[in-house]
Amino acid sequence: MDTPPVAVVNVGYRSTNYWVVGAGTSRLLVDIGWPGTLGNLKANLARMGIPLHEIRYTLATHYHIDHAGLAEELKREGVPLLVLEVQVSAIPHMKTWTKPQDNYVEITEEGNIVLSFEQSRHFLGQLGLAGEILHTPGHTDHCVSLLLDNGAAFTGDLPAEALAFDNPTALASWKRLREKGATRVYPAHGPIRAIGAWPNEL
Repeated sequence: MDTPPVAVVNVGYRSTNYWVVGAGTSRLLVDIGWPGTLGNLKANLARMGIPLHEIRYTLATHYHIDHAGLAEELKREGVPLLVLEVQVSAIPHMKTWTKPQDNYVEITEEGNIVLSFEQSRHFLGQLGLAGEILHTPGHTDHCVSLLLDNGAAFTGDLPAEALAFDNPTALASWKRLREKGATRVYPAHGPIRAIGAWPNEL
């Protein structure tokens, strides 16, 4: 029997894409929102017809404030945070990049679900998502990407290949994504595109 297509909805704002992946009550939010903007996120979810309670988990591709700033606030709304083992030590440093006016709520350990990369496929499968989470350094050492078996790769701020000629770590991450079957890139900034096809402005 054919696997039903995976729904992908962009609920982003302020130049950052936040991707809701999945359908119904088995959705995953990839990248989480700027601190102090929970109202914006809820408004965009409502505009797209996605009740907050349908989001089962959140996943930050990396711990910068435009990607994980709402993690603790969403945990308080009942949405647990998925954390890959490689990301754990990066979380406490995020507060050093914020100012009081950012209204950042510091991420606690409570309510986090820590996974190894090896565990990710099974965990995603419980959400009805066929795929895995990969370590894709190049922007930061703790960056991860969600790669679905249908070729969709949610890469956060992994530098575009066209700009990564002097970044062998990023190029190695792109090579790994290709070898694992990535065909379409859902970046944190900019449009969806075929892997290897980049806008002229990059």
